[in-house]
Amino acid sequence: MNFLVVVEVTLRRGIADPEGATIERALPALGFSGVSNVQAGKSFRMNVEAENEDAALDKATALAERLLSNPVIEDAVARLAEVHAT
Repeated sequence: MNFLVVVEVTLRRGIADPEGATIERALPALGFSGVSNVQAGKSFRMNVEAENEDAALDKATALAERLLSNPVIEDAVARLAEVHAT
C-alpha cells in the first residue's frame, strides 16, 4: 500500500533558533502583533510504500533520523498526511 507521510523536523528544546528569532522580531514591523515563540523548521511530504500505516511511519521515521535531520540538535516526527480531494 502507498501512504502519504509528512515528516516535520524542528530544533530540540534548548537549541538556539536564530531563524525563528529573526522572524519573530520582524513581525511587528509587518503589522503582526501578538505572535510569539516562533520556531523555524522543515517539513517533508513523501509517499511511502509499506504493508500498513505503522510500517510506513516506522520507515519514514528511520529515514528522517538517518537523512532528513541531525538527531543531535533536531527532533523529527512522522505522521500520516490527510489527503484532500481537489
